[in-house]
This record gives sequence, C-alpha cells and structure tokens, in this order.
Amino acid sequence: MAPAVIDQTATVPVEDVWTARNTNPDAIEAALREQLRERHAANHALAPARVLNLIVIVDREWKGEIANRLDAVGRYHASRTILCAVQEGRTTLDAVAAMSYREPTEPGAIGVMHEQVEIDMGPEHLAGIETIVDPVVASDLPTVLWSPHGHEQAVRALLGITDVMLIDSDTLLEAPAALARAAEHICEAYVVDLAWLRTTPWRERLAASFDPAQRRSELSEITGVAIRHQSSSTASALLLAGWLASRLGWQPVSLRFHGDLAARGAARRDSSEEVSLELTTVAQRVPGLAGVTITCADAFSLSLDRARGGLCARESVPGDSERIWQVLGASRGEGGILGEGVRQALLRDPTYGPALAAARGFLT
Repeated sequence: MAPAVIDQTATVPVEDVWTARNTNPDAIEAALREQLRERHAANHALAPARVLNLIVIVDREWKGEIANRLDAVGRYHASRTILCAVQEGRTTLDAVAAMSYREPTEPGAIGVMHEQVEIDMGPEHLAGIETIVDPVVASDLPTVLWSPHGHEQAVRALLGITDVMLIDSDTLLEAPAALARAAEHICEAYVVDLAWLRTTPWRERLAASFDPAQRRSELSEITGVAIRHQSSSTASALLLAGWLASRLGWQPVSLRFHGDLAARGAARRDSSEEVSLELTTVAQRVPGLAGVTITCADAFSLSLDRARGGLCARESVPGDSERIWQVLGASRGEGGILGEGVRQALLRDPTYGPALAAARGFLT
C-alpha cells in the first residue's frame, strides 16, 4: 500500500476556534482535546501535526506584530504554538484556541491540523507560568521557547520544559550583553540565534568562494576582514567575524569602538601575523549584514554586498580585471529568518558555539 501524502492544496484553510474569559489551564487543554476529537470524528483524513511545540512570551501591545511574524513562517509552523501575552494590570486568564487545517480531497491524502493557543495574562502570572503552559503543550514533543520582549522571570520558570531557546542577539542595544546572554543560554538549552541565521547566506557564499582547490591557499593569506552591517546588527557582524576566527584558527584581539559607526581590531593567525578586522555601520532598512570584504596578502580581494534580489560579488585578482556578478536568492527576509529559526530547532549546528565564543573574544 502506498503511504499517505499530505495534501497541501486541498480546499481553503479552515479554523475551529474556542474562546474563554477568566479561564484556567485545564479548561484550555480540555478544549484542545475536544477540538481534536470532533474534527477527527468528522474527517478521518485529518491528523494533528506532532513535531514541535513553540511557546512565545510577548508584551500584550505587540501581540499582533508577533502573530503576523509567526504567520509568515510558511511551512515551518510549529505543531502547537502557545502565545502568552503579558498585560499590565491583568489578574485573570483569557484564552483563544484555534485549530487550522485543509480538508484533503485526493484519495489517500491526509490533512494536517496545526493548533495555536493565545493566553492573555498579567505580570503576576509569570513566576508560575510553567503551571499554566505545561498542561497546554503537546506531550512528548520538543519544546521551543521564544521571548522576544525579555520577561526573564518567565524564561527561568519555563527552563524545565524547554528543549530549545530561540533568541535574537540583534534585538538588545548592546552586543556584549546580547552575546553574554546567548552564552548563558547555551548552558541551559540548545540555542537557535536569529542573529546567527542572518549571517547564513554570507557564510555559505564565503565558504563556496574559497572552496575551489586553487583558491583554498588564499585562506592562509588573509590580511583583512571588513564587515558592513545595520546599526542594530552588531551581534550578527561579530558572529560572522567569530565564525571566520573559529573556523580558521585565529585568536581574537579586542575591538576598539569608535563612536557608533565603526569598530577596529584584529585576530592573530600565528605569533607574528595579524588579520585586521573592521566593523562599519551603514544605513539599511532591514536587520543584518550589508556587506563583507576579504583581502589577502597577494592583493586578491573578494567583496559581497547586499543587492536587489541577492548579493553583488566583486572579485579582484592580481594581473586581471575586476570581475562582478550577481548571487541570486541569498536573502531569506525576516519572515524567512524566523521560519528558519523554527526549522533549526529540529537540527543541530556545531559551528554556532565556537563562533559565539570567538565573537565574545573580540569584546574582552
């Protein structure tokens, strides 16, 4: 018998919605069970998604914006999303539980049901938030925790049921504090850092550029790295520098910041040679990097710069004219970054930890 396939094109999306005011976790969990029972009884071709829980803690006034970002993750929706909205002055719990699905029409196909729970709560609930959330998460699944607005008290309370911590080191004003917090979380759970994911296209293109055998010798001749970034994305720039240092065996040397526009420092390749490092802020509407330039001792240089539709690559080789070409489809956009963050919760990236340690080395 052929295995059932998921029918993603069948009918239009449908939602079953349950709401309650002044409720409790047991009532929310019972409502989710009843929704699943009723829908599966009505159509046996529908099955609940059972891959990942996502707990999101937000300020109530920003709930709509965060909900829109979650809607934009596309096929990387968590199986069950629990959005906890914290509102000053609130003393009771209000909740909405929605189950979305497409009813399949092809014979043998199945439709997948995703669940989203929104719980409005007050600051006084945060210390005991585990007792609210734990009954609502789908059991026996990895659980991801994302708290974009801080709420460290809630984060600490939920560590016992958290497998993956989703963070964004670009969202704190000071990169040293952001990277220090990321290092703390690594000791508590597996960390997925959106600031790190913003560097993925740049890391992929740099690695590919030096992958040909005739180009690999240039890695030991690198004399300078210049990274251009949006002013709020110093952490991303430092993580890219840390990735280069950790992969190439460089020893970071402290950066010196010159106002808000630039930072200069170096990394030691060996006891006698240094690689210069410069971070420069540029005007850019979206978070992340704007460009990176690698220069080598023999006057070879490679630049990648953000451009419409991808990256603009410029290569200068001694004795030859400058070569310019377009690298298409390099950026995922912010919606894609969050979706990739959810996907990465199921994977393991062994390069982030060493890159983070090296990035912090540039700040000591």
